[in-house]
Amino acid sequence: MKRQNQSVITEFILVGFSRLGDLQVLLFFVFLLVYVTTLMANTTIMTVIRLDRTLHTPMYFFLFVLSCSETCYTLVIVPKMLTNLLSTIPRISFCGCAAQLYFFVGLACTNCFLIAVMGYDRYEAICNPLNYTLIMNRATCAQLTLASSCCGFLISVIVNVLVFTVPFCASNRIDHFFCDIFPVIKLGCTDTNLKEMVIFLLSILVLLVPFVLIFISYVFIVSTILRIASAEGRRKTFATCASHLTVVIVHYGCASFIYLRPTSLYSSDKDLLVAVTYTVITPLLNPLVYTLRNKEVKTSLRKVLSRYSFPKTV
Repeated sequence: MKRQNQSVITEFILVGFSRLGDLQVLLFFVFLLVYVTTLMANTTIMTVIRLDRTLHTPMYFFLFVLSCSETCYTLVIVPKMLTNLLSTIPRISFCGCAAQLYFFVGLACTNCFLIAVMGYDRYEAICNPLNYTLIMNRATCAQLTLASSCCGFLISVIVNVLVFTVPFCASNRIDHFFCDIFPVIKLGCTDTNLKEMVIFLLSILVLLVPFVLIFISYVFIVSTILRIASAEGRRKTFATCASHLTVVIVHYGCASFIYLRPTSLYSSDKDLLVAVTYTVITPLLNPLVYTLRNKEVKTSLRKVLSRYSFPKTV
């Protein structure tokens, strides 16, 4: 009987923005503007890093990978969200929902691990500068990136299996604007406490463990910076970490609010706002923070623009 009821649902209705009525059209144009800006910003920063050899360092390699991952991350969520904002019935197929959740969780977990790797990179650069180029060589950077991606998508497979083996026989209305973990699993008509506990433990693994490693790295980093004799030297050294710290606070703050708590505390309105922040705003924040607060990137951007935007005339 459960299998039969589960097979009846071939699509889900995403009702996250439905209650806003005519405001959906306004939101469409706002989110479209943010989305296009995000794509342009991430593409720009990837192009600059690729073209300027002075940025061919481990720090900017990881920033390139993070920007690429963030671009794919927005592609998974935002286009479907924009389509549904103009749809009479904002629907997504069962397979589409499973695919969206898989890539969303995989890329989100990958980003968590990448940000932790970037913290380790800053630790080696500041606390162990003499051996930095030996430790953070190309092979090591590639291996850390591959490990982050493999771990992220392995966790995503586990989450997808946990969520979509639940029999959906009660409703197909997801109280969200995309297929997120808890809004989907809430639709199950059997006891999901054990699965929710496993997902909670995975969330701790993905969020708290990297965050603790980042925290430990920055304890050593701050200790090293404080031992620098000149105030100007301390300021310049810390400036290399400021952008990363900003991304850490925003990324882990939003994700922890959603995933490190029991589903009984789920609030659709508050969670909708936070979800908009980490799916729409944060991917734009990363390239802007690294561009506006980083003199090397701004210098390279001007260099690339002058080289390719204004060709010499004969």
